[in-house]
Parts: sequence; C-alpha cells; structure tokens
Amino acid sequence: MPEPRFDFDFIIVGSGFGGSVSAHRLTEKGYRVAVMEMGRRWTPENLPETNWKIWRWIWRPGLRLRGFFNISFFRHVAILHGCAVGGGSITYANTLLVPKDTVWDSGSWAGLAPWRVEMPAHYETALYMLGAIENRILGPPDRILPRAAEAAGVGATFYRTRVGVFEPPPGEQGGRTYPDPYFGGKGPERATCTACGGCMIGCRYNAKNSLDKNYLYFAEKGGARVFEETRVVDVRPLGKGDGSEGYEVRTVRSTARFRKAPRRFTCRSVVFAASALGTMDLLFRLKEKGSLPALSGQLGNRVRTNAESLIGIRIPGSRQDLSTGVAIGSGIYLDEYTHIEAVRYPAGSDAMGFLATLLIGGRPGSNRILLWLGTLLWSLLRHPFKTVRCLHPFGWARESLILLCMQTLEGHIDMRLSRPWYWPFRKALASRGQRIPTFIPQANEFARHTAALVGGVPMSMITEILFDVPGTAHVLGGCPMAADPEHGVVDSQNRVFGYRNMYVCDGSVIAANLGVNPSLTICAITERAMSHIPPAAASTPGPTSWPGIPI
Repeated sequence: MPEPRFDFDFIIVGSGFGGSVSAHRLTEKGYRVAVMEMGRRWTPENLPETNWKIWRWIWRPGLRLRGFFNISFFRHVAILHGCAVGGGSITYANTLLVPKDTVWDSGSWAGLAPWRVEMPAHYETALYMLGAIENRILGPPDRILPRAAEAAGVGATFYRTRVGVFEPPPGEQGGRTYPDPYFGGKGPERATCTACGGCMIGCRYNAKNSLDKNYLYFAEKGGARVFEETRVVDVRPLGKGDGSEGYEVRTVRSTARFRKAPRRFTCRSVVFAASALGTMDLLFRLKEKGSLPALSGQLGNRVRTNAESLIGIRIPGSRQDLSTGVAIGSGIYLDEYTHIEAVRYPAGSDAMGFLATLLIGGRPGSNRILLWLGTLLWSLLRHPFKTVRCLHPFGWARESLILLCMQTLEGHIDMRLSRPWYWPFRKALASRGQRIPTFIPQANEFARHTAALVGGVPMSMITEILFDVPGTAHVLGGCPMAADPEHGVVDSQNRVFGYRNMYVCDGSVIAANLGVNPSLTICAITERAMSHIPPAAASTPGPTSWPGIPI
C-alpha cells in the first residue's frame, strides 16, 4: 500500500531554541519541514529603539500590541517570555552557560541516559552554532560586581559570561560589518557589538547571534518554510489515533481579529517547541478538546523557575552609564546553590523601571507589605528627592545595576487549564502548589552591601513584595522527561508518551532547576533528540516540493 502524501514530513510548532534546532537538523537530514510561528519576523531595521514603544515591544495582539516580549502573571510567578521568528532569542540576554553536572542527578530524568557522557558533545555543537565566546566587553556593572564579590568573600568565583555576540577584536570600535565570521562564509554577514546594552530589546546592530542568524537561517536555506504570525489551534492524528498515520494541523492568523485565515496542513510528524508556557497551554487545550486524549496526566506538573529573584541597585545621578556592555556580561557564585549575574537594559529603555521598588527584608506576607510601606514612608521623609529619583522610571536603565539571582535548589509548581474568576468565558493556564520563595536572604544581603559600596539604593521587584510573586525569564518543565507516562510526558529522546512521531523540544522537558540561563541546555537537549532521528528515505520528496501549499 503506497504511503500517503503529506504536505510536510515534519511540522514544528514554534521557532525558538528547540524549534530552530529541530528545523535545521531535520532539513539537514532531508526532511520537508514547516515551522509555525505565532510571532512576527524582526530585523535590525524594524526593531524598536526603546521599550517605551510598547506597541513594537510588547506582544499582546488582542490589544494591537505586536512586539516580541510579554509578561504573563500567575498566582505563583510572573513569567517574562518572547514571541517572534527566532523565539525568545530576539529578546534574551544571549548568555550561554553550561549547568553543573549535578543537574542530571535530580528530577525525573535522573538515570534515563548517561547524561554526563553524552551531553558535553551536544553542548559543544550548540556553542559552535550560537557563536559563543567569553565576553570581552566589560561595562560598569561588570567592574562593580567583582569588587562587591571580593567584599563578600567570594571574589574568586567571578567570571565573564559566555555570550552569543559578535564582539570586535581588542582595540577596535564596534559597528564594523564583516562577511559571515562563523560558518565559512555560508552564513549572513554580521556587524560587531557596539556595547549599547540593548540585547534584550532586540539587537539593532546585527551583532547578536539570535536564531535567525544561525540555526533558523540554515533551516530556511535548506528548504524549511516558516509561517510567521501563525497560531496552531489543533493537532489531530490521521487514521489511527496513535499518530502512526500522520497528523492534521490547523492554524489561524495570530495577529488578526476577524479574518483569521484558517488553514489545514498534514504531516508525518509533529514537534512541539512553543516554549514551556506555549507548549503546555496548547497541549492542555488539545487534550481537553479530544484531539490528543492520550497525553500523560503529568502534563503541567513540575514547572520550575530556576528559583529566581530580581534585585538590584539604583544610583540616582550616576556619573557612569550603567547600561553599557552586553546584557549579561559577568556573574558570581555566592555559594554552591546561588548564582548572581549583572544585567542591564540600554539607556532610554526604562519601562521595566515601573516594576522596581525599595528592597526590604522580612518574610513574605502582610507584615512584609507593612514593613515596605513603613520603609517607603521613612525614606521619603529622610531623603525625599533621592527616594523619588529611585522610584520614577526615567533614567532607570542608565542608573541601575540589575542583579539576577538563580538557584539550583529543588522546588516547583504545577499548571492547569481553568477558568479565572475574573473572566469565566475562556479557560487559561493557572498555577497551583506551594509558593516559590521570593525572599533569598543571601542575595538581598549582597544587594545591600553592593549598594553601600557604590553609594546606591538596593531595589527589588514590586510583585515580589506586594504579591509574594517572583519574576522569571526561565520557566521550565510542565512536560517533564521521565521513564514512563506515570512520571512524565516525554521519554529520554523527547518522544511524547502515547503517540508516535510526536516530540516536545523546548524548556518544558527540563526536569531540574539548572541554576543558569537555560537557552544553551534547550539547544543541547534538542540536538540530542534530533540525533536519534534517522535521515529521510531517498524516496522522500525534495525540500523544494510543497504539494498543495501555495507559496
């Protein structure tokens, strides 16, 4: 019996770190690949100059905001995430760190594979593809951090981050354009970093190694089709219910209010790579509507945040521009579990300053709110001008040293699809479980000592104090990797339990707090998953053949 004809061999949902790696490796193996991306395509020419242009920075298409960055608020956490062709790489801090080997010994993936033996090669491949180097551009925050670490007795732990940035040679000014410096001339031309600090609002100088410059670039060059501004609304097996006969994928236009332009595609295999949050949301909806009823009941369980806290120091009237450098240029370890990085936004991009407030001690709860109000009132009485300067957002990026604290300590929440009390007409993801700590005493103490060292004021996120809700850009888990469907959603090769030819390749499969920025690990795990997929059969139609798909 002849094999049915599909529109594509693989359809990938999402073009972030897992989706772009999958697209490149699958086209390289000879498969016909489509990538469905909900966000827009961004270039150095159309990126916003500042995050005050919220209509080009924030992604909320229902409100006519069509940027690439979003904040989703839950009872237990505020999640910062990206949405664009290239996924979160457009707005991430391009920090590429390998976690400690101990992460493979905890969580539901422990013992599933010889991780310590296998993963180094995949990390090296990802580091090469992402053009990672040790950061050579040290801005003022990166010079303050080692002084503060020395004063705290941990000066020996200071390090320069490994970043995916095309930095200029020593002694040369940034901004110079070169032919492709990474892939023997086969990649796009690049320009050297200008140290503007703008990595997280999108690099307008063509220096940041976002996925559209490497993995996704080569995937498209190899024939992959990227459908931007396209939201997947249904994935359903064809024929047998286990997916062995392929899948039907339905999409709508993500930025349209009325003319949704629904489309239908067929494929042999599906890769979900819509980020931990996006993949969880979509899979919950597909399970509930009966499209994928066999998904494991572990879906949404063991969602992790890297146990993060965002703190910092503001120096009103600072003589130094603290926004210069790369987004995250250096880091230290306060102890074996607690990791701090120096972070910045570019001068003039002060919108995140609305979330900053005075740092206080005390345990979470109503008493902490009262303590914060008392501290704020006392500060206004003693230093009214300085306090107002610290709290208003204007000048925030230029005057602030942001400290991102991450821990490898165990802790997680769960996510479920439910109707919120304030909008019962549509279900949405909601968090459950024990609260994630927002109070990390050693990190707060470090911020206080650093503030005293530089003559600044220690700061915190207002959501942590008022609502006991931490912020994170590193949500992980929800489709945990495990030995069986009673403990996870995917196996050790990222294959979905209960279905054939279906994979999850994003941060949702990660089964432990990494304690470092997770982008590199997502790439490495996806590289490993793709290495288990054999090359396409010789009879598979070539990558330029698109039956039934109008170009």
